[in-house]
Amino acid sequence: MTISYTIIDSDKDGTPRFSRDRIADFLHEHLDQYGDAREAILKCIGYAYGDGPGQDGFVLVAHEGNEILGAVIINDTNMGDYIPEHILVYIAVHSKTRGQGVGKQLMKKVIEATGGDIALHVEPDNPARFLYEKFGFTNKYLEMRLHK
Repeated sequence: MTISYTIIDSDKDGTPRFSRDRIADFLHEHLDQYGDAREAILKCIGYAYGDGPGQDGFVLVAHEGNEILGAVIINDTNMGDYIPEHILVYIAVHSKTRGQGVGKQLMKKVIEATGGDIALHVEPDNPARFLYEKFGFTNKYLEMRLHK
């Protein structure tokens, strides 16, 4: 299996190899119980592609030919020095390639492609937490949210 990794930071110059819909469908399916609604994933992709003012980031796709085997969405915060510059919002690997190093390669490539700090949220029971810890992610803060 030959896996390629492609960074997509916009779709304004035509249709990229992997459309927003294909990426959103992949993430929605392979995030399993840790995912969000497809519409939320599409909003996140729009943010990464800079649809609105001050929005930026990128999508990293692991693929063999045209088949998506993994995907990551990074949103830039534009708040360096007091909030991490990047948020890893979504990462998923195809169920058939889990445990084969695809997630590890996605993390390596995301870290290489970003300048500055990266934050992510992970549920305590998510097995991917151990991968993040191997890359040096720590749990410095307790996240608190007010849902209105």
